[in-house]
Amino acid sequence: MMLHLAAPLAQLIENLQRLPGIGQKSAQRLAFHILNMGEKDAAELTQSIAKAREKIRECSVCCNLTEHELCPVCSADGRDRSTICVVEDARDVLALERTGEYHGLYHVLHGTISPMDGVGPEQLRIKQLLTRVAEDDVAEVIMATNPTVEGDATAMYISKLLSPFGIKVTRLAYGIPVGGDLEYADEVTLRRSLEGRGPI
Repeated sequence: MMLHLAAPLAQLIENLQRLPGIGQKSAQRLAFHILNMGEKDAAELTQSIAKAREKIRECSVCCNLTEHELCPVCSADGRDRSTICVVEDARDVLALERTGEYHGLYHVLHGTISPMDGVGPEQLRIKQLLTRVAEDDVAEVIMATNPTVEGDATAMYISKLLSPFGIKVTRLAYGIPVGGDLEYADEVTLRRSLEGRGPI
């Protein structure tokens, strides 16, 4: 309950709390910061939110977020078009691009299969992936869903759907993080580290 707060401020705090990772105290800090912003800065923030909501859509090829018909990755020259990396959402594309190591294309599912949350395969962009594999010259699909129960289930489900195409389907290796100690790793992480080991 927002005691001693003007109704518009209480509503702003309540709306900010709906954002992921924002609790009541963080929402209050943000709300007061917004109120203390200059008129120009506050207007720019409001306009940027409205513009993003209006202009951003899914890439017609990979379902990544974009302002245009094709996202920057799909429209870029020099990408390896025979490889597709399947990720859960657009933030994962940014994370992989930051490494500078991957030069293929992506496919964004916009979630994972999660019966508990009422999300089935039909809610994800799986049909679009199958169409791409059927129509394009794809040699490998890399499953880069998160190492969670839902991520693993989604990867297994898609890999079964891809098996008739006779292409290589791989999964990201999981293991000990750089700087981590073996003694603090759980059994699943250690097992996957051993299974995913490679030559030095």
